[in-house]
Amino acid sequence: MNMNEGCAIEILLVEDNPADVRLTELVLNEGSNSIRLSIAMDGVEAMDFLRKKGRYANAPRPNFILLDLNLPKKDGREVLAEIKSDPELKQIPIAILTASEAEEDILQSYRMHANCYLIKPAELGKFKELVSSIKDFWFGTAKLPPNDVISERESNQYLRLL
Repeated sequence: MNMNEGCAIEILLVEDNPADVRLTELVLNEGSNSIRLSIAMDGVEAMDFLRKKGRYANAPRPNFILLDLNLPKKDGREVLAEIKSDPELKQIPIAILTASEAEEDILQSYRMHANCYLIKPAELGKFKELVSSIKDFWFGTAKLPPNDVISERESNQYLRLL
């Protein structure tokens, strides 16, 4: 597993279920020192983290987001829409990890440019397998964008100077 060529991978997990958070954390950290996991328990906290507001002023920019849809305060669908419409954030890959099997949720997530839609299995062993497969593919096989990319706004400002 290349873990994206030795660089630390910053992941934001947006999940309100403490058991799912703990299990995801255990599986992602299993055998790897290169994954740093940050957790937001609701949609408002996730957006504050991503926009570096308040206590998140020094939060790392994630390379990848695992997003539940059914969240308190701000729904995961709203979070996805905000991220994908924000020029500073839209290139961050987002995997929806939710219990919802509703066809409308699946279609809406892909219409809003989610990178994949995964349904949480109820069985503990299957949940571990799913998170392990996320880890293997997204952090071992896929090439993620660097977390220090120049934002679209910074790029446009630079081009105006030329």
